[in-house]
Amino acid sequence: MELMSNTKIKFNVTEKDMFSLVEFETEEALVPEDLSELEPPKVPGSKGVIISGRGPVWLYCYLTHFYHPTRYVATYDPRLDGGIVVESHTPGHKVGSIINLYP
Repeated sequence: MELMSNTKIKFNVTEKDMFSLVEFETEEALVPEDLSELEPPKVPGSKGVIISGRGPVWLYCYLTHFYHPTRYVATYDPRLDGGIVVESHTPGHKVGSIINLYP
């Protein structure tokens, strides 16, 4: 588990066997200009990434692009209690598939 903080966003990374869970919390309202100072935590590229947190769509787009070099990127959906793969470099994780956080 790793805590990282930017001026308005706190990140927490939990390493699982097959993915890194990157959770974020915002301290205050974000504006697009905040992206220029954002430094998301680094994660192993040999695994996938699941992004979780309450934030604007453009923040999720930025984080998806940032983690693009990993095996896959998923976003957490609490209604499905899993990460929905939105980008993948591996045939074992197709776009639209659900990654269980607690296998």
